[in-house]
Amino acid sequence: MPVYDFSQQEYNLKLAEALKKIPEFKKPEWAEFVKSSPGKERPIDDEDFWQKRAASILKQIYKNQVRGVNRLKTKYGTKKNRGMKPEKFRKGSGKIIRVILQQSDKVGFTEIISSQKGTRIKAGRKLTEKGKKFMEDVK
Repeated sequence: MPVYDFSQQEYNLKLAEALKKIPEFKKPEWAEFVKSSPGKERPIDDEDFWQKRAASILKQIYKNQVRGVNRLKTKYGTKKNRGMKPEKFRKGSGKIIRVILQQSDKVGFTEIISSQKGTRIKAGRKLTEKGKKFMEDVK
């Protein structure tokens, strides 16, 4: 599989570059004013953050078949510095993750699946064949 041929950081950067060419994966206007997690002190200052986070989310869905917003919030969370008190874990921003997933739904890379009773399948997003092909074609 070409997805695992590169180092993961190198692959994510290449996937982010490929996502820049897709007009649906455009950073919203509000994204430059929000933090990526309540545990962060400052807003995001990376110009390519949106595409990098979208690439990382697509990679998570590719790796784990099905992912929901809540599990992704936990994945992108961080520890909050509370001064003299001990650090405490805070989940990542759900709005950023949700909008990226909606953008990938619009392009056709992911689809929403619901949990099925009696099986271990949970609700969340799943990559479509188009999404898998796109990710495997990134070079």
